[in-house]
Amino acid sequence: MSKYMQIKVTVDPFYQEDFEQDFPNLARHLSYLDAPLVKSNPSLYGLVTQLDKLLYAFDGTRVREVLLPHREKLLSLHKSIEEHIGSWNLAQADRLLYDIEDIFDEIEEKLS
Repeated sequence: MSKYMQIKVTVDPFYQEDFEQDFPNLARHLSYLDAPLVKSNPSLYGLVTQLDKLLYAFDGTRVREVLLPHREKLLSLHKSIEEHIGSWNLAQADRLLYDIEDIFDEIEEKLS
């Protein structure tokens, strides 16, 4: 590794509009307890890193009920994506990001 530089690969949000527009049901529910999170326009990949915190914060709510069945799969996908990024297998990491999007599409539908 260079003494003064490093290479970074990041996963940034890329919505048609923004998080609130593309996932209005999820954004509405999340904004009740964490409006700054919604306003920060988080990536779905980034939301997975906060999943346990969200499940705790939304204990006893519809959001938790909808998110919980997807917890293991989302965490597994996140771990796999990190491994693929670390191995510079970016095409595979990108494919797995689609799987995360599919799960969040399902979550959005269930929250309607």
